[in-house]
Amino acid sequence: MKKAKPPTTSILVTGGCGFIGSNFIPYFLEKYSPYLIINLDKLTYAGNRDNVKEVEDNPRYKFVQGDICDRSLIENIFCEFDIRGVLHFAAESHVDNSIKCPDVFIKTNLEGTFTLLDVAKNYWMDAPHTYKKEYLGCRFHHISTDEVYGSLNDTGIFREDSPYAPNSPYSASKAGSDFLVRSYYHTYGLNIVISNSSNNYGPKQHPEKFIPTVIRKAISLEKIPIYGTGKNIRDWIYVLDHCKAVDCIFHTANVWDP
Repeated sequence: MKKAKPPTTSILVTGGCGFIGSNFIPYFLEKYSPYLIINLDKLTYAGNRDNVKEVEDNPRYKFVQGDICDRSLIENIFCEFDIRGVLHFAAESHVDNSIKCPDVFIKTNLEGTFTLLDVAKNYWMDAPHTYKKEYLGCRFHHISTDEVYGSLNDTGIFREDSPYAPNSPYSASKAGSDFLVRSYYHTYGLNIVISNSSNNYGPKQHPEKFIPTVIRKAISLEKIPIYGTGKNIRDWIYVLDHCKAVDCIFHTANVWDP
């Protein structure tokens, strides 16, 4: 008698063609066989399908081009694939761009996060604090940034309980999205978790970012740009280490209850 195949669990990954998401998807697919990954990406300048070329032919991977602010699209994805978890990487994330065009950051990072939260809540739950039986344990993991905490001091570190002090339209929009996610736990009982990562570096990073820019300028024997006064302190994490942390948090973390 043939063994029955284990059921496939559909996970929605937003922004999976961007830097961190495109490192996460191949790692996740290789590690876990029961998952079907739905990659939703708008393919802005920061998203490139070539970033996930290695998984395009994987039968447990589907790509959907679209905007996280498009409610009807999100609802259709949840219904078509019976989504059982969300890993929300999608965000406008470049500080300089947020200074030039803050409205784009507010729309994507706040409205987009709200749309995803609300659709997930309506799909998984019958009423506030009451999950449908078949969706018990479905989780919404919001990937955020340590920039919501402001600037590091010379010897300082950020913790989960550090006070929020966003200093740019980008970090303010991410702080706002963190608060929206928090509110869906306290108000509706949605199973949520938030992780706030420091700066990532590694393969597939967009060339506009700091480390690729420094490397490119150095190779070309050009002047290396200094940001602000040059005294900023940055904490760094290798992108695959971050992906492993997201995996661990998504599967094992207690529901966040500050």
